[in-house]
Amino acid sequence: MLDLASLPDNAGVIICGHGSRAKIAEEEFASLAAGLRARYPGIKAEYGFLEYSAPNIHMALDKLLEQGVEHIYAVPGMLFAATHAQNDIPSVLTTYQEKHPHLTIEYGKELGLHNEMILAFQQRILEAVGLTEIPGVGALYDTMLVVVGRGTSVVEANAEAAKLTRIVAENLGFGWAETVYSGVTFPSVGRGLEMAAKLGFKKIVVAPYFLFGGRLIDRIYAYVDKIASEQPEIDYFKADYLRDQSHVIDTFALRINETIRSEEKGGGLMADFKARLARGEVDVHHHHAEYQENSDPQDDEAHSHGHSHVHDHSHDHSHSHDHGHAHYHSHSHSHSHSHGHGHGHHHAPYKHIAHPHGPRTMIDENVCCCFMGQFPQEVIDEERALRAERSETAGTGTPTCKK
Repeated sequence: MLDLASLPDNAGVIICGHGSRAKIAEEEFASLAAGLRARYPGIKAEYGFLEYSAPNIHMALDKLLEQGVEHIYAVPGMLFAATHAQNDIPSVLTTYQEKHPHLTIEYGKELGLHNEMILAFQQRILEAVGLTEIPGVGALYDTMLVVVGRGTSVVEANAEAAKLTRIVAENLGFGWAETVYSGVTFPSVGRGLEMAAKLGFKKIVVAPYFLFGGRLIDRIYAYVDKIASEQPEIDYFKADYLRDQSHVIDTFALRINETIRSEEKGGGLMADFKARLARGEVDVHHHHAEYQENSDPQDDEAHSHGHSHVHDHSHDHSHSHDHGHAHYHSHSHSHSHSHGHGHGHHHAPYKHIAHPHGPRTMIDENVCCCFMGQFPQEVIDEERALRAERSETAGTGTPTCKK
């Protein structure tokens, strides 16, 4: 049976990511393809991004073509199935395949809650508290686990993060566990940690379930430091994120092999996407991840880096971003933006946008500008007034944060 270890010379692999303005995220994503090549010497493995980073998916596919590849197995480098994994990436792959009809492109599943991913996450948590293996029953009953999920407008993706928390808490034997989110849902990281500090545990492990570093990770750790300074009687431990941990590479290999087998069985997620496309359930969108007709290749590459956004951002906030992903862009440019630059994903209206422990607690700080337009003005005013009141009464303390 064909698998990664026996791919022919005319077959190759691409790992597809979203992209980030943080250079560290690009570098760490690249390490996934490098990890696969190290695990399976001789395979042709590339990586590409939907936007903000280079190489984009179009460029990565070009590199495979230049190596004589005609059969491509693509997998999303994403933890959960939201709109990017379900629609945006296969949309880019479909338009590329239409321009190169001699190619066959198969598409696989996101990483998900595969047992290997759970093992990877557990190892990061154990490392944070100085352990190399799961301790005896009761050893961590005095410790609370706080898992930080990405946070999306897709309920199912949020539920997967909560499911992960329960699995890991039982496997490792924590005294208590909660899930908080860095994106557009509740509870937010800051509010969730404030609530966790009230439960009476003297040791709290904060573990971000993220593949890569960047601004989101920096902000999560900053929240921990802030809470630790306010609660010096509690020891906080910051777990590392996943990166190219060996179990993560194992999961990518398993997902690619599943994709290869699905082709042999005559259908997979790419066939499913095309069927949904034919039924009119999804549209093919153009992204920075693909070459646009009559565009300058240098412009195309600059867009993939996210550097050439010189369009005027006159943001009318009437667009609805429905991808399951919170974009923490540092929109320092002027906000007069109508998103005419071809983003194919949109934020859907989120009914809990004003939840007292959710996105509103990040107003003016970490919430995506695309969601800011969803807040009622009275909510914005209330949060700003609360923040001003807290800043006047905030005490100081000595942090006891460990990593």
